[in-house]
Amino acid sequence: MQPDDVFLPRAVYLYDAARTDALDLEELARFVSSMLSSVNVQIKDDVTTTALENTAEAEKDKLVATLAHAFAAARVRNLTAYEDAGPVAYGEVEYEKRRLLDSSIKALGILYDGQKLATIYADTLGEDELTTENVHVIFTNQLFGTWDDNDKRYHARVAVYGYPSLISTTGVVEAPARPREFYLKRQLGTDPIHLKEEFRGRFIDYDDPRLTSVMKGYVAQALFYHMTGEPFCQDKTCRLYNAHWQEELIQAQLTGDDFCPAHAKFLSERVP
Repeated sequence: MQPDDVFLPRAVYLYDAARTDALDLEELARFVSSMLSSVNVQIKDDVTTTALENTAEAEKDKLVATLAHAFAAARVRNLTAYEDAGPVAYGEVEYEKRRLLDSSIKALGILYDGQKLATIYADTLGEDELTTENVHVIFTNQLFGTWDDNDKRYHARVAVYGYPSLISTTGVVEAPARPREFYLKRQLGTDPIHLKEEFRGRFIDYDDPRLTSVMKGYVAQALFYHMTGEPFCQDKTCRLYNAHWQEELIQAQLTGDDFCPAHAKFLSERVP
């Protein structure tokens, strides 16, 4: 990688739509500043909440209806059929309206298409914001997935990187696989409460006190995607490692240094 290949942002925006006390965006902002000391880091409210607050009352109902229909259309209804969303149901749209107007409502039990979600948020931000000078990282409690052409099915993801990048606090719990023994014992009928206690510490759970530390790695991946186009690292001890198992995630994010020697060198030599 040559220096000319590095696109350094001027501003990084962290959006709080995760709605969990376990996620400390102030700490994440400090982490971004430690990586990119010259950038302006700002914490903002949810993209859609801000858009609604900045919309005239006469136009607000129209925007809510448009966004609600878009979110409902982004739902994955069939894990094994790409682009087979089917018709959008009235009840789904009404649910999305309630969720847009009440931030305490979490989209539990719903899987969205991650690329479609990113498009919704991009359209809401507006093309003027989506430049190489700005990095937009949206934290959400929405669970999303992407289509895998190899096995022809959707898979839950923690993050989708792009303009903007989305990171799911639900995805970090549900997407990386738990230890194999966990699933074996669950199949054998082990009590779920006992299972959670037995494997405590070996996976990230909802409202986990380690959540902020774990999310530093995904923010770093979003920044490297913006700067170089490559968010991942093959070193399992680097925050940029693309973990598919919970124990890999914990190793990469909660043990050792932030970055492998190669990426630490990259930051020290090429990033002011």
